[in-house]
Amino acid sequence: MEREPSETQMRRAPTQKRSRERVDAILANATEMIAETGSDALRMSELAQRTGISIGSLYQYFPDKSAVVHALAERCNEDSRACIAEGLATVESMDELGTAFASLIDTYYAIFLAEPVIRDIWSAVQADGALRAMEVEESRRNGALLAARLTALRPQADPQKIEATALLVMHLGEATMRLSVSVARAEGDRLVEAYKRMAIHELMAL
Repeated sequence: MEREPSETQMRRAPTQKRSRERVDAILANATEMIAETGSDALRMSELAQRTGISIGSLYQYFPDKSAVVHALAERCNEDSRACIAEGLATVESMDELGTAFASLIDTYYAIFLAEPVIRDIWSAVQADGALRAMEVEESRRNGALLAARLTALRPQADPQKIEATALLVMHLGEATMRLSVSVARAEGDRLVEAYKRMAIHELMAL
């Protein structure tokens, strides 16, 4: 059953090329504005003006700022899922899984460090109760990718234990990233390394 869109989601998904291009322009300008002044300062009227459309046209796609942030976060999520799927696709042993997982965490950490806009978007997600549910759902999707590979490598393991471990590992990974980029770089690096050790240890113990 298809879920009805919430007020934190787009009011209508673009189907025609012109509509897709307009949404892309809206989100590109929103990204630039967040990079300049942060998501807290993002105003729908300014976003419409910068995009060269009327405020009414903007509201046809996005009911409010939360919906814009949701769309930006979902695009980040899609990129992340693709990266995880690609990183796990060729894993054929638990040792390879540990190596691939560590590499994925390093890549994700590097992106968080290099892209302040992503950090700001996820801060906005954390501050919005409606958007936080999206983060849990994303952890479930990423956890499912990890669980599928673990099940293939550990067919005799308890499926519920695999599912719970994979979900927790992925959800704590997001929390680790947020904490690590909010402290001094040296401490952040240590936190990421500690998380990788703990997560890989749990995965290997399945």
